[in-house]
Amino acid sequence: MARAAGVSQATVSLVLGEKWPGRVSERTVEAVRAAARDLGYRPNLAARNLRLGRTRTVLLVVPALTTEFFARVYTGAERVAADHGFGVVLYPSPEGVGPARDPFDSARASLDGVIASSMAADALVVVRGGGLPLVMLDSDPDDAAAAATVNLDIADGARQVAEHLLGLGHRRVAHLAAAVDSWTFRVRARALAEAVGGVPGTALSAEPAGLSVEEGRRAAERVLARPGPRPTALVCDDDILAAGACKAARRLGLRIPDDISVTGFDDLALATAVEPELTTVRLSAEAVGAAGMRALITLLDGETPRDTVLPVDLLPRGSTAPPPRS
Repeated sequence: MARAAGVSQATVSLVLGEKWPGRVSERTVEAVRAAARDLGYRPNLAARNLRLGRTRTVLLVVPALTTEFFARVYTGAERVAADHGFGVVLYPSPEGVGPARDPFDSARASLDGVIASSMAADALVVVRGGGLPLVMLDSDPDDAAAAATVNLDIADGARQVAEHLLGLGHRRVAHLAAAVDSWTFRVRARALAEAVGGVPGTALSAEPAGLSVEEGRRAAERVLARPGPRPTALVCDDDILAAGACKAARRLGLRIPDDISVTGFDDLALATAVEPELTTVRLSAEAVGAAGMRALITLLDGETPRDTVLPVDLLPRGSTAPPPRS
């Protein structure tokens, strides 16, 4: 290759090792790269990784693959990883938000770092092994176990939902709260309670529900069938629960949004598949995954990544309207 480019072997090494800036002219760099293309050169990644002490492999741990949210997180992380020559191994923890089993056992040395989404950092003790760099997504930013966190502004999303409903005139609100003990759902509940409670004459109740359409339906039926004044709005912790709430309303003969308004969280494909389309908070899962991978790469480069908070947007659609007149 050096002979074809008309340069020394040392120059070829600098160019192929991306150590040429300030040492080799751009014209010479292009000559070396052209020679590499003509000769069909491909770098030996295994040898390079052995020399650098890196595998360029990252583990992405998610609670489950039952919703498209985590698939989108993976898509965002993998795209950034590929741009930097990293591979991503996806691991859905069988225990959800609980302690994750070690998928590699003694093969921890095959990983450069870990990204974990929507989990507690102490659930990853086994996976982390001997001090692997850890970046947490959609998780408690005060958890000292993570070197960096990437979060969506979940509290602002809950506030936007509350302000939307209160602005329409709703004063009786029920929260279908995910029956999962995790940071993200605690934040939603707290922000919603603060926003609704800040307006005189409002009433907010909460009903726990498992994260499925069927559990959402059952929880909504319990809320809507109780004696006394019925809530005029159901705030659901995700779009799957909201789909269940819509089913419950229809089974009880209620029209959406004329008799009851329903909101979700996530903006999954499901949000526009239901009729009427669902008012929900858009969470950019791909952006979360991408930001998490950038933070981990920064960490592996010996720098200190900043904690990141990404904005969210309320998308008003047909499932919300002013409450019915009493």
